[in-house]
Amino acid sequence: MNLEKLLAWPFTPLEDTLNARDCMLYALGIGIGDNASDPADLQFCYEKDLKVFPSQVNVIAHPGAWITAPELEVNWVKLLHGEQSFEIFKPLEAGRTYVGHYRVRDVLDKGEGKGSLVFLEKELRDKETDERVSLVTSTYFLRGDGGQGGTITEGPVPHRIPDRPADQSLSLTTLPQAALIYRLSGDYNPVHADPQLAAKAGFERPILHGLCTLGVATRAVLQQYADNDPARLRSLQLRFSAPVYPGETIVTEFWREGDEVSFRSLVAERDLVVLNNGRAIVSQ
Repeated sequence: MNLEKLLAWPFTPLEDTLNARDCMLYALGIGIGDNASDPADLQFCYEKDLKVFPSQVNVIAHPGAWITAPELEVNWVKLLHGEQSFEIFKPLEAGRTYVGHYRVRDVLDKGEGKGSLVFLEKELRDKETDERVSLVTSTYFLRGDGGQGGTITEGPVPHRIPDRPADQSLSLTTLPQAALIYRLSGDYNPVHADPQLAAKAGFERPILHGLCTLGVATRAVLQQYADNDPARLRSLQLRFSAPVYPGETIVTEFWREGDEVSFRSLVAERDLVVLNNGRAIVSQ
């Protein structure tokens, strides 16, 4: 890893015009529409009075595979998506154009042989008004790039799940073809579609995108604590723990304290935590 070039990487502002089709396709990709006659689902899947699902802020104006640039000298084959967070200042609207402004905020060097953490930040602004609508942070674990320096010595402390039984839980089953639908929102990594490449990566079959699993958990939060009103979700953060296979059932457990909802998600079929240290702020 070339730390100097990584920190100074010249990201170009990226424009993304949200058309209704893209918004509906994203919603279908995270499983919305399984109850096709329910107004709670139709608000995201039908062009009449269409609303944009809030976690779509994670995928619009995406910078692509920038970290694979040879001059960055990153061993990107060993990259893992460790954490994701987003804060919403104004809901997205279909038909508007947004501009993504990126920067590498920090790098934490865990030491030689231990890897590094890269904290990437995206600020989304409305092109017409220049109003800030969202702030998105992605944490990448570069397993093959430790011992090459950083900007910080300690990272953010993961949100702590309360030490008591969950207050509630909600199960949502993913479709067998979920990854094939979700990838049409922009992430065409073949590990989510090609069985042979998935096997080479150590998986028994193609896995679901981590951000798709995040979308499913966001659905659960809105359904359980916001009456399916996307405007009530202010922020969400989580840590990716393990991959999900399309077709599996994601069970999200919740602990609520005022506006704060702590959560984690498990795969029912394997009794395995796949999302952890989750925290959402939902207005009353």
